[in-house]
Amino acid sequence: MSTVIENAALKNSALEYIEETIEAVPELVEVRTSAAEGFAENNFPSIKDEEWKYTNVKQLVSANYSFDVDSVNITTEDIKEYLIDGVEVLVFINGKYNQNLSNFTSSEKVYISTFAEALNSDKKSLLLDNFGKHADNNLPFVALNTASTTEGVFIHAKRNAIKEESVMILNVVTQSNLVIQPRLLVISEEGTQISFAERNAVINNAEGTLVNAVSEVTVAERANVAHIKIQDEDQSTQLVTVTEAKQADNSVYDNVTITTGGKLVRNNLNISLGEHCEGHMTGLYLLNEKSFVDNHTMVDHKMPNSYSNELYKGILSGKSKAIFNGKIFVRQDAQKTNAFQSNKNILLSPDAVVDTKPQLEIWADDVSCSHGCTVGALDEDPMFYLRARGISEDKARALLTYAFAGDVIEKIKNEPIKRLVQEMVAREMGYPLD
Repeated sequence: MSTVIENAALKNSALEYIEETIEAVPELVEVRTSAAEGFAENNFPSIKDEEWKYTNVKQLVSANYSFDVDSVNITTEDIKEYLIDGVEVLVFINGKYNQNLSNFTSSEKVYISTFAEALNSDKKSLLLDNFGKHADNNLPFVALNTASTTEGVFIHAKRNAIKEESVMILNVVTQSNLVIQPRLLVISEEGTQISFAERNAVINNAEGTLVNAVSEVTVAERANVAHIKIQDEDQSTQLVTVTEAKQADNSVYDNVTITTGGKLVRNNLNISLGEHCEGHMTGLYLLNEKSFVDNHTMVDHKMPNSYSNELYKGILSGKSKAIFNGKIFVRQDAQKTNAFQSNKNILLSPDAVVDTKPQLEIWADDVSCSHGCTVGALDEDPMFYLRARGISEDKARALLTYAFAGDVIEKIKNEPIKRLVQEMVAREMGYPLD
C-alpha cells in the first residue's frame, strides 16, 4: 500500500468526474466501475515507494485540474506544425475526437477507429475482451485512466496485414489546467506489420496540462509492431505514461521514445516476451531548464530463445534531471536468452543531475545478459580535434551531442518521423542539418 498523500485534489476531482460519466459508454461501465473502485481504495505513489523514490508527484496530485472541456474551434492551420507529411493522423482536441482534423485510412485488414465506432461494429467483442486486461489496474494512474475512459483509439490488424503508412495519434490541448487521458488499444494478429506514433500538442498558450496516457499492445506470432512516442512537451506540462506490450512467440516489438521537455515526465514501459521474440526499447531525452524525466522500463523474458536490446541516452543542461530505472527479468524457463541494457548520459551543465539504475534478475543459467551505464561530460579529445580545425566551441559541442544521439534516431524506421526527430534534435542541439 502506498503512503497516503494529503491534499490529493486530483483524486477528489477525478472521482467526481468518473461518477458523473460512468454511464456515458454503457459497454464500458463494468470495467470502468471496477477500475474506479480500485482507484478509490489506493493512494497515489510517494517517494517512500521504491519505484517512485526519485519522482515526487505530491505537487502533481495536489494541484487543481479541470476535467470539463470548453468548446473550441481548431483548424488544421492551428496544428500544422505538429502534422507530419506522409503520416496519417487521428486528432483529439482536449480529449475529444475531431473527425474533421483527422486524416487516416481504415480498412478491413487494418482497422483503425475510435472506441465509440468500434463498439458499434463487429469489433465490439474484441475491444471488450482486451480493454483494461493488459495494463495493471492496481496501479493508481492506470486505474484513473481506465476508470475515466470514454474515448480512445482502437487498432486491429488482421492476419498477415501490412500497413506501409504510419498513423499518429495527436492529442491537442487548448485550455489550461486540463487533464486529458489518452487510451490506446492495439491488437496485431499473426504475421502483421504496423507502425504507429503518439504525440501531444499544447497550443493557445495553455499551461499546467496533465496527460495521463495508457497504451495496451498485443503482438501475435510473427507480427512486427513499431511504436513511437514523441514527447516534445511544453515546459509546464506533466506527463505520466504506461505502455504494456505482450509478445507472442516469434514476434518483434520496437518502441522508441523521444523526450525533449516537460515539467515532469514519467514513462513506464513494460514488455513481456514469448519464445524466439525480439523486444527493442530505445529512448532519447534532451533536457534543459528544470525539466524532469523518469524512464522506468521492464523486460520480462518468460520463454527461452528470446532477445531484448535496450538503449537509452540522455543529454542534459540547465537544472534538468533524469532518472533511468531499467529492469530485466529472465525466468527459470527462459534459457538461451540474450538481453542487453545500456544507459548513457552527457551532462552539459554542472547543475544537471542523472540517477541511473540498470538491473538484472536472472533465474536461468544458460543466458547472455549485460547492463551498464555512463554519466559524464563531453569527451575532450574530439572537442579539441574539432576546435583545432577552426570549428567554434558552440558548433563543436552541437556536432558532438547530435552525433551522440544518432544511433537512437536511426532506430526509427518510418522515414517521415525519423526526419522530424532529426530536426527536433538538431534544433535542440543548435546543429543545422542543412
